[in-house]
Amino acid sequence: MQTPRRFAPLILLPLLMTVGAAQAQSTGEAEAKTRAANIAAYPDAARALFGQKTTPAALRARAIGSYARGCLAGATALPVDGENWQVMRLARNRNWGHPELISFLERFASEVPKITGWPGLLVGDISQPRGGPMLTGHASHQIGLDADIWLTPMPRKRLDSDDRENMSAVNMARSDWRDVNPKNWTPAHTRLIKAAASEPKVERIFVNPALKVALCREAGSDKTWLNKVRPIWGHNYHFHIRLSCPPGMEGCQGQEPPNFGDGCGEELDGWVEKQHQAIFNPPKPKPGPKPKPKPPMSLDALPAECRQVLLAR
Repeated sequence: MQTPRRFAPLILLPLLMTVGAAQAQSTGEAEAKTRAANIAAYPDAARALFGQKTTPAALRARAIGSYARGCLAGATALPVDGENWQVMRLARNRNWGHPELISFLERFASEVPKITGWPGLLVGDISQPRGGPMLTGHASHQIGLDADIWLTPMPRKRLDSDDRENMSAVNMARSDWRDVNPKNWTPAHTRLIKAAASEPKVERIFVNPALKVALCREAGSDKTWLNKVRPIWGHNYHFHIRLSCPPGMEGCQGQEPPNFGDGCGEELDGWVEKQHQAIFNPPKPKPGPKPKPKPPMSLDALPAECRQVLLAR
């Protein structure tokens, strides 16, 4: 996902909320049909070209471009099973990342039992083998420095392939989308997100506005770590970790340092209200024909080096 503006266009919010739910409960078969349709509709789009690559580019590891307009060379796969993590939705083949991110996730997962009391983490999408735009889902996750972490604790058993494709994540938002559901949200969730946000390499954490309400309430007197935690639509089943560009990596375009305070006041109230209205009182569609959808991103819209990444062995 891209760095959020103050508010997303109102008309998109119901769609975004629906997409978040669908991602949490999708099956491999349904996703495969959507991927095939997207390839057929725009076979030369960057998403089709990168989405069909199943192996990484055998090049020096580099995050190239920006989080929502770039690609990834020399990717490393997060093993699908670790002592303190399990990768979900394996059919997507999105457990690839820059080596810095993979190393971070392995270390952070090993600390989760001490932080939360959970056995470990369920890891969602990271990036494709060569990064780039995806055929389904995200706008970001293109340079191997973004990862989705489920808010459902890892079970003690090893999940089989069917569970990993079809098991639903847990919605943490309350039915009115103004706060968390106390039946699902626990203090361990706050401790986990605080620990991630406190990591020096982490540039941003993205959560649903309803979840940020709980984080602000439960943070206590020290809210400095909340500077990195930003509200955004969706993200009620998982939270999104974004690492900074590795030091000295040319061509990697990071974000500006967080300079907006803890975000727990009027700004958050606005996010919550806009989300509530979009779900429960969406605007009526304008009369007349629907505008044609914007074509997906072309390969020319990505940094020039991404052609080399795409063509590499």
